Amino acid sequence: MLGCACTCLKVMLKAQNSSAVVQRKGNWSWNGLGVRNYKVTVVGAGGGIGQPLSMLLKQNPLIDELTLHDVGDIKGVAADLSHICTSTQVDFFDGVKQQELIDSLHDSHVVVVPAGLPRQPGMTRDQLEDANSGVAMAVSCAVGMACPEALLAFITNPINTIVPIAAEFLKAKGVFDPNRLFGVTSLDVVRAKTFIADYMNIDPATVEIPVIGGHAGKTILPIFSQCSPKFTGEDEDVKRLTERIQEAGTEVLNAKAGKGSATLSMAYAAAYFVNALLRGLNDEPGVIECAYVASDATELAFLATPLELGPNGIKKNLGLPSLNADEEAALQKLLPELRQNIERGISYAAKIIDAAKPDQEPIKEPDCKVEDSAKYAQSN
Repeated sequence: MLGCACTCLKVMLKAQNSSAVVQRKGNWSWNGLGVRNYKVTVVGAGGGIGQPLSMLLKQNPLIDELTLHDVGDIKGVAADLSHICTSTQVDFFDGVKQQELIDSLHDSHVVVVPAGLPRQPGMTRDQLEDANSGVAMAVSCAVGMACPEALLAFITNPINTIVPIAAEFLKAKGVFDPNRLFGVTSLDVVRAKTFIADYMNIDPATVEIPVIGGHAGKTILPIFSQCSPKFTGEDEDVKRLTERIQEAGTEVLNAKAGKGSATLSMAYAAAYFVNALLRGLNDEPGVIECAYVASDATELAFLATPLELGPNGIKKNLGLPSLNADEEAALQKLLPELRQNIERGISYAAKIIDAAKPDQEPIKEPDCKVEDSAKYAQSN
């Protein structure tokens, strides 16, 4: 894996001060509503999340061009989607070569990445991290070369580690913009709204609640004190619902008897977040969503917090919401685990970047380029 990463990074570092970086052409179009239309690329479009996500995005009137990429054959997926009667045009690129990924990304305004091995029964977070770190490397390399101004949103787990990895590779290319890199945590918010609405017997669409921290187990922290409408339960209800939100992925995994993960709800949440990014790009005021991003809200380099979105991605990081004593204690308790997740990602990226520097010998492994890094894109 390090050998293939070195190859990719050497290409990136060599191109850093050259004309190899493709700039956005600025080919905006307008629909009848007087709003800009955008190109969105889905990397990993053939998988269990990628297919329903692509179907939902095909229905978004803000998207003029929807491009699908996968290492597997997705011609049929693209043909199927193209029959849906919306004005969004569908294009596709498939194959394991790096150039095919780069070609799919040209002129993208938003790149959303469901590519990656899904969580499976008995799989540890470390095992999932080992499997999917190469996806973060391959995609961030390609984005840095093809569309450095795009908003890049990762669904690939474990988000707590994947986003720091991507940030380091974008830094190595000299194109890292903390306002344009996101870990999609919208599913935590969607679940919180659903479970709270069920408890209070109200419409989930009326519920607003920030979910901060990370995107794994105890690092997920819904802030019930800031729930609107006001949460009517007792402390034990807050504890029970918090634990359910934190372990909701396992709940779905068990319900599917190990034959799938939370693909449909994740696709819905991701489509919702992509729509928020597009509304921000379109300069719609007051677009606020939670996501895992570079942050100075705590001593950690990354944290999920509420964000105001705008034409350049994050318009303003709203930071930590007001916390009660229990929530403050829970935040402090999750920080050490989240710190470890972040440090593992940075360490992984540093080893590859250091090995790829021109004055050092690359690690002697088979030259797998992007193929092995991207192979997990076909299974979500």
